[in-house]
Amino acid sequence: MKNKVNRELPENLMEKYHYKPYESTEIGNISYQRTASQVKVSTGDDKYSESLADVVKKTVKDGMTISFHHHFRNGDYVVNQVMRLIIDNGIKNLTIAPSSLTGAMNDVMIEAIQKGTVSNITSSGMRGSLGEFVSHGGLKDPVIFRSHGGRARAIEEGKIKIDVAFLGVPNSDKLGNSNGMKGKAVFGSLGYALMDANYADQVVLLTDNVVPYPNTPASIKQTQVDYVVKVDEVGDPDKIGSGATRFTKDPKELKIAQSVNQVIVNSPYFKDGFSFQTGSGGAALAVTRYLREKMIEKNIKASFALGGITKPTTDLLEEGLVGRIMDVQDFDKGAAQSMHKNEMHQEIDASWYADPFNKGAMVDQLDVAILSALEIDTNFNVNVTSGSDGVIRGAIGGHQDAAGAKLTIISAPLTRGRLATVVPEVTTVVTPGSSIDVLVTEYGIAINPARKDLQEAFNNLPGVPVYTIEELQQKAEKIVGTPKPIEFKDRPVALIEYRDGSIIDTIKEV
Repeated sequence: MKNKVNRELPENLMEKYHYKPYESTEIGNISYQRTASQVKVSTGDDKYSESLADVVKKTVKDGMTISFHHHFRNGDYVVNQVMRLIIDNGIKNLTIAPSSLTGAMNDVMIEAIQKGTVSNITSSGMRGSLGEFVSHGGLKDPVIFRSHGGRARAIEEGKIKIDVAFLGVPNSDKLGNSNGMKGKAVFGSLGYALMDANYADQVVLLTDNVVPYPNTPASIKQTQVDYVVKVDEVGDPDKIGSGATRFTKDPKELKIAQSVNQVIVNSPYFKDGFSFQTGSGGAALAVTRYLREKMIEKNIKASFALGGITKPTTDLLEEGLVGRIMDVQDFDKGAAQSMHKNEMHQEIDASWYADPFNKGAMVDQLDVAILSALEIDTNFNVNVTSGSDGVIRGAIGGHQDAAGAKLTIISAPLTRGRLATVVPEVTTVVTPGSSIDVLVTEYGIAINPARKDLQEAFNNLPGVPVYTIEELQQKAEKIVGTPKPIEFKDRPVALIEYRDGSIIDTIKEV
């Protein structure tokens, strides 16, 4: 069975999981029954405990689905504390459904799989040793990878039914009113965790900072919470933004950022009231700085900025260059502090951010999105989950979700080391080429042939050569040569969902 991006799909798994093959980026008018939020009654101070071990014993049973959020990123301490107790209690056959998996969680997850504690995983992504382990057949059933909007959709549809959500927060009162803005381990928006808090059968908050009742503002409310557990530490705030918030000095990245800026400001979308999402990383932060200069020069203000937020974006808000920030996740302490003090900085949940089946996702209002890529091919298909060796080493995140912007730009170097970024065919299709408009590299740009309007607009960009994507691919191949084909086994180790829940590709065992 092949889908509309010409990827072969395993018919037995498509039938087993009741999947449809990917057909189009067009979502259309959807009508479906959303599952009801489960609210359990708990009165008085019975929710509060200082024994995580007791709460785990009360809540987690064999065969359940449990979830976590990844707002602590590489500074997360919650997953390891909870999973260690679950493993030691001899619990088996769990499905793990976090918003994403970071390197801080790898060792305990591998141990849990090996001991039979975990039998299934659904996530936005995984990296490092866990990605290697899964890619080499370490998990019996395939991982289900979903975008952030896709996860929200699956929870609201009931495709992901969470029995217990363990959510780390930097503050909470004894009844569960909490937010991500105050305390030692602040991370800002609780956007991904809000889905779990609203839909999980049981919600357990872990915090190292119990504050007087009632705690406000309350992102997660006492009406949603079953247990509040005091622990020594929930996370290391210094590792939340590790690697994500550096301002690059790399000449290659700066050149790419300057070219991205040229594409944006010369597009028909750079006008008063435009909206954008830039993401994190050195080049993206440089784009924000260059964009700021042009906005001041042209007296243009943005209506809103969206997505994962960094301090350079909140600086635009403070300067009056952006009217609102719609924030599902923060990548640094500066962004987290902004949400606490500026009422124009709005926390949003993952459904509001990007669920394609709800009554109006923010991503559908984007004018400009700047995204990255591990690989992009001559059909503009993008891979952000697997390396050129076929090993899982990334996350879908909001990539598919934001790619529906009016102008979707992929910002990527032509090559990384001895590996080409622009290739004849990507290892894994995550975001379909029909939703990508422009590729920007340090050598120049390529415009999707379907966008005749942009070809005219970008015909004479100052200092930015325009190529076909085939020409850029050939340039990359001349630099690094032609790699040997990856050898895969037949068994799929992961299924890649598109935003609407159809299957766009599979990842096979290396």
